[in-house]
Amino acid sequence: MVTAPDDTAPRVGAVEDLADGSAVSHRADGGRPMAGSSHLPAIAPESPDRFINRELSWLAFNDRVLDEAENARHPLLERLRFLSISASNLDEFISVRVAGLMGQAKAGVTTASADGRTPAQQLVAITHDSDLLVARQQRVWRELRALLGEAGIAVLDPDALTDDDRAWLDDYFMERIFPALTPLAIDPAHPFPFIPNMGLVLALLLVHDEDGSSMNALVPIPAQVERFIRLPPAGGETIRFVLIESLIRLSLHRLFPGLHVAGDGEFRLIRDTDVEFEEEAEDLVRSYETALKRRRRGVVINLAIEDDMPEELRSLVASELGAGPDQVHVLDGILGVADLKQLIVDDRPDLLFPPYTPRFPERIRDFGGDCFAAIRAKDIIVHHPFESFDVVVQFLRQAAADPSVIAVKQTLYRTSRDSPIVKALIEAAEAGKSVTAMVELRARFDEEANIRLARSMEAAGVQVVFGFTDLKTHAKLSLVVRREGGAVRSYAHFGTGNYHPITARIYTDLSFFTCDPALTRDSARLFNYMTGYATPEKMEELAFSPLTTRETLLHHIQHEIDLAASGAPAGIWLKMNSLVDETLIDALYRASRAGVKIHAVVRGICCLRPGVPGLSDNISVKSIVGRFLEHSRIYVFGNGHKLPGAHAKVFISSADLMARNLDWRVETLVPIHNPTVHAQVLDQIMVVNLQDTLQSWHLHADGAWRRVQPGRKPVSAHEYFMTNPSLSGRGSALHGASGSGVLLAHRRQDRVNQD
Repeated sequence: MVTAPDDTAPRVGAVEDLADGSAVSHRADGGRPMAGSSHLPAIAPESPDRFINRELSWLAFNDRVLDEAENARHPLLERLRFLSISASNLDEFISVRVAGLMGQAKAGVTTASADGRTPAQQLVAITHDSDLLVARQQRVWRELRALLGEAGIAVLDPDALTDDDRAWLDDYFMERIFPALTPLAIDPAHPFPFIPNMGLVLALLLVHDEDGSSMNALVPIPAQVERFIRLPPAGGETIRFVLIESLIRLSLHRLFPGLHVAGDGEFRLIRDTDVEFEEEAEDLVRSYETALKRRRRGVVINLAIEDDMPEELRSLVASELGAGPDQVHVLDGILGVADLKQLIVDDRPDLLFPPYTPRFPERIRDFGGDCFAAIRAKDIIVHHPFESFDVVVQFLRQAAADPSVIAVKQTLYRTSRDSPIVKALIEAAEAGKSVTAMVELRARFDEEANIRLARSMEAAGVQVVFGFTDLKTHAKLSLVVRREGGAVRSYAHFGTGNYHPITARIYTDLSFFTCDPALTRDSARLFNYMTGYATPEKMEELAFSPLTTRETLLHHIQHEIDLAASGAPAGIWLKMNSLVDETLIDALYRASRAGVKIHAVVRGICCLRPGVPGLSDNISVKSIVGRFLEHSRIYVFGNGHKLPGAHAKVFISSADLMARNLDWRVETLVPIHNPTVHAQVLDQIMVVNLQDTLQSWHLHADGAWRRVQPGRKPVSAHEYFMTNPSLSGRGSALHGASGSGVLLAHRRQDRVNQD
C-alpha cells in the first residue's frame, strides 16, 4: 500500500537513510560496482576521476528505465512500454551520441573527455555497456512474452498458426502487404539499394528451381506498415499477433515464384542523424530543409543482424553498407525492440495503469475560468501532468479572444502537429492583435514540424522569428499585454517544459503564471533579445542563458559556501534532468568540502560523483524513474536557514546544468517569491521528491546506481501528486481540505494561510 508522507514537518533527514540502496545496481562509469564507497580511494579535486563519463551515465539511466520493465508492481503492458522506451532511447543515443564519437575517432581526435577518456576509449566502454543493455532487453522481452501469453496476449510463431490462420493471413498479405513490398534482386545489374535509417530488411539467399543457380535478394519492410498483425479471434479470449516478417517469410513464393529459400535473416541499421548546420547560411529555413535531406543518407553507425543469417549474407550486407566489425552486432532475438509498443492494446485496460485525469486548478474556476483575474489575485504554478495543460491553452485562447489584449509573444521549441497553442496564436493574429512567435528550428527530430507550423502562422499574420543562428531558443515563455483601465498590464508564463499537450500528459513540469511587473518587464526584455539580438541593459529578476544563468547559480553556490564558513546553516537542493557542467560540478564539490549539505534529484545523466571522502561527502544524488518522466528543473539555496524554509532562494528553470544549456541556448532561471508558490515548489514538490522510495535510485561514490528499498512506509512521489492538490492551485478548496495529504512544515502553514 502506497502511503503519503506525514503531514507534519518534512522528514528530510531520511534522505541520508535511503542511500544504503538494495541488491539492484547499475554502474554509471563503465566498471564493476564495488562493495561500498568506504573502499574507494580519495579523489583529488583536480583529478579526472572526479567525473563520471557522460555517455556511460546516460546508458546507466536507460538501464534504470529498462529496470521498470522488470518491475512487478507495474501492469504487464506498462512493463512492455518501458522496454520499448528503453530501446527507442538507445536508438537515438546511437544515432546521435555514438555517431558523434565515431566521427571524432575516425578524424583522429584524441582530446579527452572530462573523465579523461579519448573518443576511441569511450567507444570501447560504450560498446561494452550497450551490448549488455541490448542482451538484457532481449532477455526481458522473452520473459514478458511468456507472461503476456499467460495473460492472454500471444505473439505466435509460424508453426503455431492454424490452417484458418494461414488462409486469413494469405488474404491479408495479398490485400495489404503485397502491394507495399518491393523485392530487390542484388547482382551487377541491381546494385545494393539505399536503406533508410532504422530500416528493417529481410535478406535472402535464393535458389532457382530450374537450374539450381543462386541469387541474393532483399525485401525492405515498409515502416508505414504495422509490424505486429492482429489475427481474428479463434474461439477464445486470447489476443493473437504475428510478426510481419513471419508473414513475409510464409509468402515468399508470391514474391519470388520459381525460387526457394536457401538462407535468410533480418538486419536493421541505424544511421548518423546529426545535422550539419550551415551557420553562415542566409536563409535559415532553406538551410535546414537541405540538412534534413542529408540526414536521411547518414553514415551507418550500427548494423544489427539476426544470428541465423548465413555468413555469406552477413558479409554481403556489412560490406555493401560499409559497416566495419565494430558496427556489426549479431543478435539472438527480435530486431527493433522499440516496435513492441504496438502490442499495447486498449482492450486490456487491466494490464495498463489506471487512467488518470489531470486536475484543472481550482483557483481558475474560482474566478469563473478567467485566467487573468486569477493571476492578478495571486501568482499560480501548475504542476503537470497532475494538473492539466489545458490551463496553458486556456490562457492563450483567452488572450486571443479578449479585446483588451493588444499583444501576444510566444516561444515554441517542441509542440504537437495539431497544436492548440499554434491555433490560439493564429486566432489572436486574425483578431488583429500583434502576435510574435519565436520558433526554434533546431529542436532535434522536430525540425520539419516546426518549419510547417511556422509557415502556417506566417500565412495568418503571425510575426515568426527564427532567432539566433548559433543559439537554440529553449526557453518556455508566453507574454500577454493587456489594456486595463487607463494602464497596460502584462501577464507572463514561464515553463520548465515544452508547449506540447501530448508530452504534458507524460512529463512532470511546472507552468508559472505571474503579472509581477519586474518579471513581466524582464520577459519583454528577453523577447527583445531573441528577436532583435539586443542584449538587455539589465534584468530586474530574471536570469537567462547564455549570459547570466551560470553566473547566478555560481553566485548562490558561493553564498552557501560563505554561509557555511561563518557557521550559519547552508544547504542546496537541486532537481534537473542532467548534471554535466564541469564548472558547476566543481563548485558543488567546493561547497561540499565547505560543509554545505547538498541533495540532488537527477533523472538522467549525472557526471558528479557523490559521497567521495574529502571531495563530496556532503552530496547525495538520487534519480526517480516511474510512470511519468521527471522533467522539471528546480534550484534551491538555503540562504542562511535550514531547508525547507521560508527564507530559501527558489528558482525554476528551463535549463539543465549542462554547458549547452548554460552557454549555447536561450534559457530562463526564474525566481519564485510568492509565498504559496514558494511553499508548493519547496515544501511540497521538492520534499516529496526527496522522500520518494518506491521509484528512486541512489548514486554511490563507486559510480553504481542502486535502487532504494521502499522501507516500512513506502512513498511514491507520483502517487502523492496524483492524489493531493497543489497548494497554489487549490483556491477555495484549500479551506475545506482535511489536510491529511498536505505536506507542509507547521512553520510555513500560517504564512500560506495569510497569503
